[in-house]
Amino acid sequence: MQKFQPIHMETNEDFIKRKNVDFSRKELIPLKDVGRKGKYYFEREKWTFMPQHNLSNKVFCIERLKLVEIEGETTHTKLKIGDIEYRFGYYIVGKIGRAKDKWWWGQSCPIIPAKDFKKLIQQAEDENTLLI
Repeated sequence: MQKFQPIHMETNEDFIKRKNVDFSRKELIPLKDVGRKGKYYFEREKWTFMPQHNLSNKVFCIERLKLVEIEGETTHTKLKIGDIEYRFGYYIVGKIGRAKDKWWWGQSCPIIPAKDFKKLIQQAEDENTLLI
């Protein structure tokens, strides 16, 4: 009989520390144009992470991105090098398949409790992620 071995789950605090190091590497972020004939390359200038108050395995993220390169044919013709964009997203611990028990980028739009939304925006302002 095989003995159950609990999997060491990375806490949201440890995950945030690890992602801060990853994000500090300043790698370009390629994003496909909706027409699939071009790409945009962004530099991540600043970011904010915050765990959801009532769900320890979910961490929200706001990223400030600067457009640094456009490749191919793109749909959004008014975008220009140097434009600032914000990406709102979340990471969550997966429950199935290859994501099981791993921190994974959310595949859909973030759903955030009202209590956390104001706190996340305030934290992003305090950390100078938002330029508003």
